[in-house]
Amino acid sequence: MAATGETNMRVVIQVFGGPDVLTVERGGAIPEPGDGEVLVRVEASSAAFTDIIIRKGLYPGLPEKPPFTLGYDMVGTVERNGSGADAFAPGTRVADLTTIGGQARFVCRRQDDLTIVPDGIAPVDAAALILSYVTAWQMLMRVAKVPQGGRILVHGAGGAVGTAMLELARLNGIAAWGTDFPEKHDLISNLGGTPLDAGMEDLSSAIPGGVDAAFDPLGGASYARSLDVVKPGGMLVGYGFLEQALGHGGSIPMDFIKLRLWDWLPNGHATAFYSIGAMRRKHPAWFHEDLSHLFALLAQGRLTPTIEKTLPMEQVRAAHEAIEAGEVRGKIVLLPWGEA
Repeated sequence: MAATGETNMRVVIQVFGGPDVLTVERGGAIPEPGDGEVLVRVEASSAAFTDIIIRKGLYPGLPEKPPFTLGYDMVGTVERNGSGADAFAPGTRVADLTTIGGQARFVCRRQDDLTIVPDGIAPVDAAALILSYVTAWQMLMRVAKVPQGGRILVHGAGGAVGTAMLELARLNGIAAWGTDFPEKHDLISNLGGTPLDAGMEDLSSAIPGGVDAAFDPLGGASYARSLDVVKPGGMLVGYGFLEQALGHGGSIPMDFIKLRLWDWLPNGHATAFYSIGAMRRKHPAWFHEDLSHLFALLAQGRLTPTIEKTLPMEQVRAAHEAIEAGEVRGKIVLLPWGEA
């Protein structure tokens, strides 16, 4: 239980903008859980490129306007229950995809949205799975439905979702090629992928025979080169707007239109845009099922998330700057007590 006199802390943005808009507020009141909610003491929350898109005001369909607390996911322990919330006893470790709000010492969450974290899993490892591994798993297995023995291309393969995709592909007997900066090529190789330079235009020459699915978080002009290497009957899955978010041109609405148009055209390829939030709203049971499955694999020692470092929440700005610069190998996880 929260100690007498204990207060909240949280990562807040007052306005949309660059890393300088990030502040850590201390001394706030601990929130009270409402009907059907539980109060959770947060133990870890990942820092993700999605947080950067939200921070810049580029996240499609975000219902909130600043000020608000950042944090796309969180792992923590149930502190107390609101009225009608009896599914989780205090002391139960749980996880949730929060979209915003996860980067705080205490948060209130609907009990129906929570997934139990099995005993023996470290909070940092659990936090690394919620956004990145569920994203990779659902794109691989639920959207593209790549079979054992299939072939895939992953852009940004040395990042958080990319490393998750490579590990899951290897675990399921799928051959993978991954683009990224040369500094991450050893990581891609260690995860079972074949590394390619990030700026390579003619991917078809590097992957004879093409791939069953290409996963592209870059957007813009990258979609065309990805589609070029997809085999007839295969699929291009877009899942981000990295180029636009970094100010390298392109248009988020045009990317949606482009993917939809390509999917309609009789060109022998399917295209789709993946959003973990949209998928969860459409199929809420899938999120619990998939995260629970991934937690089980982690508990069995069959997954080893690539975590570059942990940082105290006080250093959230440094985490954002490193992610935007493309320097992070895998994941950064934030700890709310400054215990990095």
